[in-house]
Amino acid sequence: MTSTCKNAVAVCLVVLGCSALGFAQAQAAIKAKLDDKIKELARLGTDPEIVNAVKAHNATPAGDEAAAMTNDKWHSLSVLDPLVRATAKTPLSEYLKTKKTADDTIAKVFVSGADGSKVGFDAKTEHWTHKGMPKHEVPMSGQTWIGPVKLDDSTGQQLIQVAMPVLDGKKPIGSITFGLRVDKLR
Repeated sequence: MTSTCKNAVAVCLVVLGCSALGFAQAQAAIKAKLDDKIKELARLGTDPEIVNAVKAHNATPAGDEAAAMTNDKWHSLSVLDPLVRATAKTPLSEYLKTKKTADDTIAKVFVSGADGSKVGFDAKTEHWTHKGMPKHEVPMSGQTWIGPVKLDDSTGQQLIQVAMPVLDGKKPIGSITFGLRVDKLR
Protein backbone atom coordinates (compact mmCIF):
# COMPACT_ATOMS: atom_id res chain seq x y z
CA MET A 1 0.00 0.00 0.00
CA THR A 2 1.38 3.41 -0.89
CA SER A 3 1.81 6.11 1.71
CA THR A 4 -0.98 8.15 0.04
CA CYS A 5 -3.39 5.23 0.41
CA LYS A 6 -2.27 4.66 4.01
CA ASN A 7 -2.88 8.33 4.79
CA ALA A 8 -6.33 8.22 3.15
CA VAL A 9 -7.25 5.10 5.13
CA ALA A 10 -5.99 6.73 8.34
CA VAL A 11 -8.07 9.87 7.68
CA CYS A 12 -11.16 7.73 6.99
CA LEU A 13 -10.64 5.81 10.23
CA VAL A 14 -10.27 9.04 12.20
CA VAL A 15 -13.46 10.47 10.62
CA LEU A 16 -15.37 7.24 11.32
CA GLY A 17 -14.08 7.18 14.89
CA CYS A 18 -15.13 10.79 15.47
CA SER A 19 -18.53 10.13 13.89
CA ALA A 20 -19.07 7.11 16.13
CA LEU A 21 -18.01 9.12 19.17
CA GLY A 22 -20.39 11.94 18.21
CA PHE A 23 -23.23 9.45 17.73
CA ALA A 24 -22.48 7.84 21.10
CA GLN A 25 -22.48 11.28 22.75
CA ALA A 26 -25.80 12.14 21.09
CA GLN A 27 -27.27 8.84 22.25
CA ALA A 28 -25.95 9.47 25.77
CA ALA A 29 -27.55 12.93 25.77
CA ILE A 30 -30.89 11.48 24.66
CA LYS A 31 -30.61 8.73 27.29
CA ALA A 32 -29.96 11.29 30.04
CA LYS A 33 -32.98 13.39 28.99
CA LEU A 34 -35.09 10.24 28.65
CA ASP A 35 -34.15 9.14 32.17
CA ASP A 36 -35.15 12.57 33.51
CA LYS A 37 -38.44 12.45 31.58
CA ILE A 38 -39.20 8.96 32.92
CA LYS A 39 -38.70 10.17 36.50
CA GLU A 40 -41.05 13.08 35.81
CA LEU A 41 -43.74 10.95 34.14
CA ALA A 42 -43.59 8.18 36.76
CA ARG A 43 -45.65 10.45 39.03
CA LEU A 44 -48.62 9.90 36.72
CA GLY A 45 -48.58 6.21 37.68
CA THR A 46 -49.78 7.24 41.14
CA ASP A 47 -51.94 10.19 40.05
CA PRO A 48 -55.35 9.74 41.78
CA GLU A 49 -57.29 10.54 38.59
CA ILE A 50 -55.49 7.75 36.72
CA VAL A 51 -55.41 5.26 39.60
CA ASN A 52 -59.14 5.69 40.30
CA ALA A 53 -60.07 5.23 36.63
CA VAL A 54 -58.00 2.03 36.42
CA LYS A 55 -59.46 0.70 39.68
CA ALA A 56 -62.99 1.33 38.39
CA HIS A 57 -62.15 -0.35 35.06
CA ASN A 58 -60.67 -3.37 36.81
CA ALA A 59 -63.68 -3.69 39.13
CA THR A 60 -66.29 -3.48 36.36
CA PRO A 61 -66.83 -6.37 33.94
CA ALA A 62 -66.34 -5.32 30.32
CA GLY A 63 -69.47 -4.84 28.25
CA ASP A 64 -70.23 -7.36 25.50
CA GLU A 65 -68.63 -5.28 22.74
CA ALA A 66 -65.44 -4.58 24.73
CA ALA A 67 -65.19 -8.20 25.90
CA ALA A 68 -65.45 -9.45 22.31
CA MET A 69 -62.97 -6.90 20.94
CA THR A 70 -59.83 -8.24 19.27
CA ASN A 71 -56.81 -6.28 18.12
CA ASP A 72 -57.67 -7.03 14.49
CA LYS A 73 -61.23 -5.78 14.90
CA TRP A 74 -60.06 -2.70 16.84
CA HIS A 75 -57.50 -1.88 14.17
CA SER A 76 -60.24 -1.90 11.52
CA LEU A 77 -62.53 0.47 13.44
CA SER A 78 -62.90 4.10 12.47
CA VAL A 79 -62.35 6.84 15.03
CA LEU A 80 -66.09 7.45 14.60
CA ASP A 81 -67.02 3.97 15.86
CA PRO A 82 -69.20 4.23 19.00
CA LEU A 83 -66.79 2.20 21.19
CA VAL A 84 -63.79 4.26 20.05
CA ARG A 85 -65.68 7.51 20.61
CA ALA A 86 -66.95 6.39 24.01
CA THR A 87 -63.43 5.49 25.16
CA ALA A 88 -62.01 8.72 23.71
CA LYS A 89 -64.53 10.79 25.68
CA THR A 90 -64.09 9.24 29.12
CA PRO A 91 -62.97 11.59 31.91
CA LEU A 92 -59.62 9.76 31.93
CA SER A 93 -59.13 10.31 28.19
CA GLU A 94 -59.90 13.99 28.59
CA TYR A 95 -57.44 14.17 31.49
CA LEU A 96 -54.71 12.43 29.45
CA LYS A 97 -55.24 14.95 26.63
CA THR A 98 -54.52 17.79 29.08
CA LYS A 99 -51.28 16.08 30.13
CA LYS A 100 -50.24 15.65 26.51
CA THR A 101 -51.09 19.26 25.64
CA ALA A 102 -49.04 20.52 28.60
CA ASP A 103 -45.89 18.60 27.55
CA ASP A 104 -44.68 18.77 23.96
CA THR A 105 -42.42 15.76 24.52
CA ILE A 106 -45.52 13.52 24.70
CA ALA A 107 -46.82 12.55 21.26
CA LYS A 108 -49.26 9.95 22.57
CA VAL A 109 -50.41 8.49 25.86
CA PHE A 110 -52.72 5.65 26.81
CA VAL A 111 -53.70 3.75 29.95
CA SER A 112 -54.52 0.04 30.12
CA GLY A 113 -56.25 -1.89 32.87
CA ALA A 114 -54.94 -5.09 34.42
CA ASP A 115 -56.47 -7.07 31.53
CA GLY A 116 -54.50 -4.99 28.99
CA SER A 117 -57.56 -3.30 27.45
CA LYS A 118 -57.80 0.45 27.13
CA VAL A 119 -59.08 2.59 29.97
CA GLY A 120 -58.27 5.87 28.23
CA PHE A 121 -56.13 7.47 25.54
CA ASP A 122 -55.38 10.78 23.87
CA ALA A 123 -56.20 9.28 20.44
CA LYS A 124 -57.20 5.87 19.09
CA THR A 125 -54.41 3.37 19.60
CA GLU A 126 -53.21 0.71 17.21
CA HIS A 127 -54.14 -2.11 19.63
CA TRP A 128 -57.15 -2.57 21.89
CA THR A 129 -55.15 -4.73 24.28
CA HIS A 130 -51.46 -5.03 24.99
CA LYS A 131 -51.90 -8.11 27.18
CA GLY A 132 -49.00 -10.47 26.56
CA MET A 133 -46.84 -7.67 25.15
CA PRO A 134 -43.81 -6.31 27.04
CA LYS A 135 -45.17 -2.74 27.07
CA HIS A 136 -47.96 -3.99 29.35
CA GLU A 137 -46.50 -7.05 31.06
CA VAL A 138 -43.27 -5.37 32.25
CA PRO A 139 -45.17 -2.54 34.00
CA MET A 140 -47.56 -5.11 35.48
CA SER A 141 -44.47 -6.60 37.18
CA GLY A 142 -43.73 -3.17 38.68
CA GLN A 143 -40.95 -2.21 36.24
CA THR A 144 -40.56 0.43 33.52
CA TRP A 145 -40.39 -0.73 29.90
CA ILE A 146 -38.50 1.28 27.27
CA GLY A 147 -39.00 0.44 23.61
CA PRO A 148 -36.69 1.17 20.69
CA VAL A 149 -36.80 4.35 18.64
CA LYS A 150 -39.42 3.80 15.93
CA LEU A 151 -41.21 5.81 13.30
CA ASP A 152 -44.78 6.00 14.57
CA ASP A 153 -47.41 5.39 11.87
CA SER A 154 -50.05 7.55 13.53
CA THR A 155 -47.86 10.63 14.16
CA GLY A 156 -45.14 10.30 11.49
CA GLN A 157 -42.58 11.08 14.20
CA GLN A 158 -39.63 9.19 15.64
CA LEU A 159 -40.85 8.06 19.06
CA ILE A 160 -39.58 6.10 22.02
CA GLN A 161 -42.39 4.35 23.86
CA VAL A 162 -42.06 4.15 27.62
CA ALA A 163 -44.52 2.20 29.77
CA MET A 164 -44.81 2.33 33.55
CA PRO A 165 -47.03 0.73 36.13
CA VAL A 166 -50.17 2.39 37.42
CA LEU A 167 -49.88 1.74 41.14
CA ASP A 168 -52.48 1.32 43.87
CA GLY A 169 -50.15 1.77 46.80
CA LYS A 170 -47.25 -0.41 45.67
CA LYS A 171 -49.35 -2.86 43.66
CA PRO A 172 -49.40 -2.58 39.84
CA ILE A 173 -53.04 -2.44 38.66
CA GLY A 174 -52.51 -1.29 35.07
CA SER A 175 -50.03 0.41 32.78
CA ILE A 176 -49.54 3.86 31.32
CA THR A 177 -47.66 4.16 28.03
CA PHE A 178 -46.16 7.30 26.54
CA GLY A 179 -44.89 7.86 23.02
CA LEU A 180 -42.10 10.39 23.52
CA ARG A 181 -40.79 12.54 20.68
CA VAL A 182 -37.11 11.87 20.04
CA ASP A 183 -36.63 15.36 18.56
CA LYS A 184 -37.68 16.86 21.92
CA LEU A 185 -35.19 14.68 23.84
CA ARG A 186 -32.16 16.01 21.95
